[in-house]
Amino acid sequence: MKIAVCIKQVPKTTEIRIDPVTNTLIRDGIPSIINPDDKSALEVALRIKEQTGAEIHVVCMGPGQAEIALREALAMGADEAYLVTDRAFAGSDTLATSTIIADALKYVGFDYIIAGRQAIDGDTAQVGPQIAEHLGIPQITYCADFNYDKQNNVFKVKRQLEDRYQILSVAGPALFTVLSSSITPRYMNVADIIAQDDKELHILTYADLQCNTEHIGLKGSPTKVKSTFTKQYNSDKQLVDTTPEEAARIIAELLKAKHII
Repeated sequence: MKIAVCIKQVPKTTEIRIDPVTNTLIRDGIPSIINPDDKSALEVALRIKEQTGAEIHVVCMGPGQAEIALREALAMGADEAYLVTDRAFAGSDTLATSTIIADALKYVGFDYIIAGRQAIDGDTAQVGPQIAEHLGIPQITYCADFNYDKQNNVFKVKRQLEDRYQILSVAGPALFTVLSSSITPRYMNVADIIAQDDKELHILTYADLQCNTEHIGLKGSPTKVKSTFTKQYNSDKQLVDTTPEEAARIIAELLKAKHII
């Protein structure tokens, strides 16, 4: 079994900067981490590997600095890592990004694809489902638990909805998106940290994937950002030392004045 895991490197800090020309995030010089939902997706794949002997191939689209995230994935126990990077991919929205990643996954090959539910720097939850649509495979989103049924060669998946769980039996190929709140990633161990240093990081560029230029980058992104700004915090606050009952009354009056209640 070959499992492809999609991860994204995201800013670790809330102190983000915006490019005033492209209205995209400036990532240079900002500390980054593996997106939490994606890290849980990798943990799911690693548990399946322990159960079935599956191979784990991690795919990440981003600039050169995303190598750090892929090296961490290898140190957690992934077998292969692919960095999808090219200036032609810059400025891609979710649809263009999913187009590129889908082409990369065709290149890498897979039996199953596991991704995080959404990235903390965008919160759209669109890329995973869009990848499945591009590839023409079933998608199971908001997954909270997995069990592999070896006898029937299917996954029993618990899918979290707002007010209930849905239990599904899924045969591959298929794409799953995972909730970080339900699955805690493991720590890297010394053996894998040392071993990852000898593993090759595969680079996939536009020349390798030959994506349709009409569907990638800023040109291929139907979503256009008119303006972007960072939230400004107002430090002009009024402090009141009073009883809980009186505090509740004051808050209620303020909310009424703002027509919130």
